[in-house]
Amino acid sequence: MSNQKYPHLFSPVQAGGVLFRNRIFAAPMGVSYVESDGFLMPEVGAFYERKAIGGAASVCISGGGVSRRGMAYGGGMIAYQNYRSRPFYTYVTNSITRHGCMASLELQHGGIHATQAADLGMQIYGPMEADYKGYHALPMTEEIIQETIDDFVKGAKYAKSVGFGMVTIHGGHGWLIHQFMSPISNTRTDRWGGSLENRLRLPREICKAIKKEVPGMVVELRISGHEGTPEGYDIEEGIRMAKGLDGYPDILHISAGNSAFTVTHPSMFQPDGMNVKLAAAIKPHIHQSKIATVGALSDPEYLEEIIASGQADIVEMARGLTCDPDLPNKARTGRTDDINTCLRCNHCYSEAMGAGQFCCTLNPQVGREEEYSTQPLAAEPKNVIVIGGGIGGMQAAITAAKRGHSVKLYEKSDRLGGVLLCEDKVPFKKHLAEYIEKQIRRLHNSGAEVHIGETLTPEQVEALHPDVVIAAIGGKAAMPPIPGIEKAIPVTEAYSAPEKLGKKVVILGGGMAGTELSVYLHSLGKEPAIAEMADKLNFASNTCHAIAVNEQLTQRGIAIHTGAKVTAIKDGCVECETAGGTITLEADSIVNALGRLPLQEEAAAYALSAPVFYAIGDCLAAKTVYEANRLGYNVAMDIGK
Repeated sequence: MSNQKYPHLFSPVQAGGVLFRNRIFAAPMGVSYVESDGFLMPEVGAFYERKAIGGAASVCISGGGVSRRGMAYGGGMIAYQNYRSRPFYTYVTNSITRHGCMASLELQHGGIHATQAADLGMQIYGPMEADYKGYHALPMTEEIIQETIDDFVKGAKYAKSVGFGMVTIHGGHGWLIHQFMSPISNTRTDRWGGSLENRLRLPREICKAIKKEVPGMVVELRISGHEGTPEGYDIEEGIRMAKGLDGYPDILHISAGNSAFTVTHPSMFQPDGMNVKLAAAIKPHIHQSKIATVGALSDPEYLEEIIASGQADIVEMARGLTCDPDLPNKARTGRTDDINTCLRCNHCYSEAMGAGQFCCTLNPQVGREEEYSTQPLAAEPKNVIVIGGGIGGMQAAITAAKRGHSVKLYEKSDRLGGVLLCEDKVPFKKHLAEYIEKQIRRLHNSGAEVHIGETLTPEQVEALHPDVVIAAIGGKAAMPPIPGIEKAIPVTEAYSAPEKLGKKVVILGGGMAGTELSVYLHSLGKEPAIAEMADKLNFASNTCHAIAVNEQLTQRGIAIHTGAKVTAIKDGCVECETAGGTITLEADSIVNALGRLPLQEEAAAYALSAPVFYAIGDCLAAKTVYEANRLGYNVAMDIGK
């Protein structure tokens, strides 16, 4: 294809005797929809199939535990012989492979992290005797090590029997194989530990055994190129490990980290493609296995550069292909401007770990792929008016217009994008700014009428005789009855014009807006401090992003005052009541990040302007980007049914 913009990215690659259609693989991403006996639910097939439809060459299902002794968390798949589970697994692999895509199953063992096994009364084992979160692991004996190798082989055999053509052995991120490979966690004196040669014996034996016992199975081994901590091994040791493993797996998948979440799962505070340098350092030393890189990847230009420059043979994405499963097809057909780039907000992981649901901040179809795959055009086109051009309003208008409705959107300000426009200068929010610009283009291309700098009263809306009104008018800054609160600068203004703030900035409120602002201001050379009335910072349900934010707060030494109720705001200071008495925080500038109040009465005024009415986003209640997108998309999908 002479005019292909990304010829290296979309050239086939051969590994393990299999020809993959391009260099984009969907990396392992955990399964939440699993029944108590380890059977997959039908939703799993649709979730992974969507990535195959979108053009990925391989899709990996994560979390296949090879034995009950190695179970590390609840709800995981069981990758060993179970005849009753065959139809469930076969359905999923058929869903992937029928689109010309390889189905891969990740095989893993928790080792000393096998906390679920311990909770079930089983003794857990690792390379050494160790204590982990109150659990006690014993060192594996020669017999148990051999049983474990056999368990991986059984897992691979079962995978092949239900339609997987590839297995991804998890040898990184602190799991059992990593525990054996790391000089920190394995100081055994027998043939399974101590020297590099001995520490690599377990992954080598597993790869050898699978290749011998399961012919035709492509074997991928994920390892950590470095452990990402001061006490862990560095890239030089990672290179030595990779050289010692060359040729044992067909694909050597270079990730990073031991168990620190922000290393194994890069956050928005870290650069795009942060692990590529690890693969690039390892690849010149590898002559038999293909090299895959992973971590914070999504830009096709960068992906092409990685392959073209020889830094890796394969690029892998988990969150990136969840956010936009059509990324490969869009890149191949020149529609890169329409790719939604992952924010790395980690809402997906937080919800998977907490609520057990697949989701994505920017992709409202995630977790509902089966439902939306069969949605027809609207049976009865309607006249729809959307009041408000923020995240939710734009999503509602775009979706309704695509469904065949006649749509008019009214935004009272001079710009679309809503309250989040204030963050467009924040470096770690660059992908959010990109998303808003893409949504604006989609809105203008959707066929909807867009009225900027214009709003309508409920009476004016009613005079247009709409069938449906969607109020997405947002909220306003909370102004609690604190003396001097009017002196505080709204958080939106602090984000949009930080140069107007003084050196010392006291931020009222320890929620996500306030804590992220403190990180941004510190990066600009200011000295932020946070005053939060509760006894801890408030990150709502996004626990995984909270890990990254807290890490930034600690690294930057940002002053945090929890249990501090603001009692007065004065010139140059903030007074707070704490359990230990009154404290005074000096400030050149004070920022109000105490949350937003929904414009409920204003939204309710439109309720009788049309036969059908919806209120979405912040005017309903304080909402996240995920919630605004989800509501906007789904109410629009409901119209005309």
